[in-house]
Amino acid sequence: MMQLKKIIGSLLLVMLSVAGNAQEKEVQMGDVMRDNGRIYVVVAVLLTILIGLILYVIRLDKKITRLEKDK
Repeated sequence: MMQLKKIIGSLLLVMLSVAGNAQEKEVQMGDVMRDNGRIYVVVAVLLTILIGLILYVIRLDKKITRLEKDK
C-alpha cells in the first residue's frame, strides 16, 4: 500500500509540474473552449476517468493483498 501511495504522489507531482509549464504558453484553443464553456466538460470527463482509474488500482491492490494473505 505504501508503494501505491508513493506512485500516486509522484504522479501528482509530475502532473503539477506539467500544469505549471502549460500556464506559460498561450493556447488559443483553450481560450475558445473556455469562452464556449466546453472546457468544464473536458475537465469533468478527465477527472472522472482519472478518479475511476485510481479507484480501480486501489481495489485491485486490495484484492491482490487479500489473495497473498490467503496463501
